[in-house]
Amino acid sequence: MKPVARELQERVGREFLTRGWLRPGAGLVVAVSGGLDSMVLLRILAELAVENTWRLVVAHFNHGLRGAESEADEALVRAAAAELGLAVQVERGAVREAAAAAGVSLEMGGRRLRHDFLARVARGAGAADVALAHHADDQVELFFLRLLRGSGPAGWAGMKWANPSSADAGVRLLRPLLGLGKAELRAWAAERGLKFREDGSNGDWGIPRNRVRGELLPLLEAQYQPALREVILRQMEIWAAELEWEERGEAEIGAAADDGVGFADWPVARQRRSLRRQLRELGVPPGFDLVEVLRTAEGVRVGCGEGRMVSRDARGRVEVGGTTPAATRFQPGELVVPLTAGGGRVEFGGVAVEWAVGAGVEAGRTEGVWFDADRVGAEIVLRHWRPGDRFQPCGMAGHVKLQDWFTNQKVPRERRHGLVVAATRSGEIFWVEGARPGQGCLPGPLTERRLHWRWNRLY
Repeated sequence: MKPVARELQERVGREFLTRGWLRPGAGLVVAVSGGLDSMVLLRILAELAVENTWRLVVAHFNHGLRGAESEADEALVRAAAAELGLAVQVERGAVREAAAAAGVSLEMGGRRLRHDFLARVARGAGAADVALAHHADDQVELFFLRLLRGSGPAGWAGMKWANPSSADAGVRLLRPLLGLGKAELRAWAAERGLKFREDGSNGDWGIPRNRVRGELLPLLEAQYQPALREVILRQMEIWAAELEWEERGEAEIGAAADDGVGFADWPVARQRRSLRRQLRELGVPPGFDLVEVLRTAEGVRVGCGEGRMVSRDARGRVEVGGTTPAATRFQPGELVVPLTAGGGRVEFGGVAVEWAVGAGVEAGRTEGVWFDADRVGAEIVLRHWRPGDRFQPCGMAGHVKLQDWFTNQKVPRERRHGLVVAATRSGEIFWVEGARPGQGCLPGPLTERRLHWRWNRLY
């Protein structure tokens, strides 16, 4: 039987060959975190580089979020690069500050800084490609995360084997391990005695991906479908191929002469597909809420993060621009949300909200805020800031105008009207995106049921 290490190396080599990714002598940046996946990728590519005369550069981004663990990760990557005789580029980023400034989650803020770094390393090294260590299990986990968030087929198709970097369209991201499972990578590492670092955050059950990996997938495999991963990966491959075919057809339609039928008269599915394609091409995440606002409102400029605005004209063409006076107008619309027993998730205004309701929901939940579920009520309203809105932040004796609160907290004017607030059905605002929780609905000694509340800005 062929050794695991040799077999996996040959499989990865075939991916490069059949996909026509790299010429002999080409440069390649390898993104290495120090974890199992990226350390296996580095070793495999280092051996393939000898056979193909590739020029490898190791790139490590230190997020600085885990203290001594982050420092140990960096030290391991530096040592591995030195052992292999490879150049290494390391950068540290202020992830918390960057995420707060952009109004995005830590995960999204870190991802942006990391991809910007990788693109700069590639340009500096004269390389057109960056290799990432995503594998088949990552695909399956991503599928369920997107399914539970309400994504459509474009999200279910998962990551592509190769796609342009979000930080620089001239840099291509390659994922040569997408055909390999985590168990195969572990077997490779065991056979070779490979050193790697375990990310301590993988045991944090407050992170949705960890719960999918540690709870949902084992349950589905044990109780419903033992071959779950194979089934899902096969279906994702089908969706990816169909999506590529649909996008090519949509692009041809968009490039064709006007057929006399306005965007408003297109079938709804065609409207959505066209908007999603255009948003992706413009580097804007095509969230369902954003697509629906553009689809139903011609000429309305909508915030899409980082001070940018998007709009759609009568022919269905999407444009992205900087902040405009429209960014300081009050935004209409609201969403009535029943707080179903157990929990749920919903998106509104570019924000994803997750909640859990019950007497014992505090177990294992270390992130988010808590409210008295009975004070909040069975239904809430998600909406944007309105004229005259008042709010009592935690720790304050009375209510203040939201406008005054934003001014005192130095919230930029162009961001205020895009923020989401949550109110009870009686109209009391108990949560404002980015602010302290509302005093009136906080849990107390007599609280019987708690509401656990988490949020994340998507765009």
